[in-house]
Amino acid sequence: MAAADDLQFEEFGDGATLLAANPDATTINIEDPGETSKHQPRPRGGSGRGEDEELLGNNDSDETELLAGQKKSSPFWTFEYYQTFFDVDTYQVFDRIKGSLLPVPGKNFVRLYVRSNPDLYGPFWICATLVFAIAISGNLSNFLIHLGEKTYRYVPEFQKVSIAATIIYAYAWLVPLALWGFLMWRNSKVMNIVSYSFLEIVCVYGYSLFIYIPTAVLWIIPQRVVRWVLVMIALGISGSVLAMTFWPAVREDNRRVALATIVTIVLLHVLLSVGCLAYFFDAPEMDHLPTITATPNQTVAAAKSS
Repeated sequence: MAAADDLQFEEFGDGATLLAANPDATTINIEDPGETSKHQPRPRGGSGRGEDEELLGNNDSDETELLAGQKKSSPFWTFEYYQTFFDVDTYQVFDRIKGSLLPVPGKNFVRLYVRSNPDLYGPFWICATLVFAIAISGNLSNFLIHLGEKTYRYVPEFQKVSIAATIIYAYAWLVPLALWGFLMWRNSKVMNIVSYSFLEIVCVYGYSLFIYIPTAVLWIIPQRVVRWVLVMIALGISGSVLAMTFWPAVREDNRRVALATIVTIVLLHVLLSVGCLAYFFDAPEMDHLPTITATPNQTVAAAKSS
C-alpha cells in the first residue's frame, strides 16, 4: 500500500525551472488551434500584380458578402433596386467631394472613396446644382456687362437652363457609358486589364464636376482673363482626378492605346469646360443693340422711291 506522502498533490513550477532540473525530460506543447493559425507564414505573391490590385481595390469583400447572402438584389422594376444607388450618408458625400477637390498623385479615387459604396446621389445633385449655377450665372453675367446702357433691356434667358441640363447630364452619362464599354472591350483583348463598373465610372465623373460649381459662380466677374484663369484651374483639378483614376486601368494595355484613352478623356473634359464658358458667358449678346424704327415720313419716301 502506498505511503501517505505519495498520495499528496505537488505544485509544479514553471517550465523553465522543470527543464533546468531535468534536461532529458520530454515536453509537449499544447496550443490553441486559433493561435496556431496566426503563426503560420503567409504565402508570398508577385509584387507587380499585387500593386495593381491594391491600387484598383480588387478584393474579395463583395464576393464574400454575396456568398454569405448579405447582399440581396431586387428586381430592376422595383423601388428598392434604385434605392440602393442613393444609400449614402452625408459624411461619405463630403469625403468624396473633398477627394475630388484635392487629388493626390498615386492615389486612386475609386479605391479610396467609391469602391466600398458607389452612389448616384452625389453625381445627380452635383449635376443639378451645376446646371442652375451655369444658367443663373450666365444670366447675371449678361446683366452686369450691359448694366447702365440706356439701350439695353434685360430679358431672362430661361432656355439656358434646358441647354445646360442637356449638356451636363449627357456628358455625365454618355461619356461614362462609352468609356465603360471601351474598357470592357479592351478587357476581352488584354486579360491583365481590370475594368471599372459603370456605376463607379459615373460616380467618378459626377464628383469630378463639383469644382465647376464655384467656378461657374465666379464666372459672373465681367473680366474675360479672370474667367479663363478660373477655367484652367478647374480643368487642372478635375482633369487630374480623371487621369489618375483611369490610368491604372489602361496602363497594362498597348502603350498607344493607353495614351490615346487618357488623351481622349482629357480632351472631352476640356471641350465641356471651354464650351460652357464660351456659350453661356462669352457669347455675343444682341439684346443690348438699339432697335431702329422707321418714321412715317421715311416709310412714304421709301415707297415713292421704289
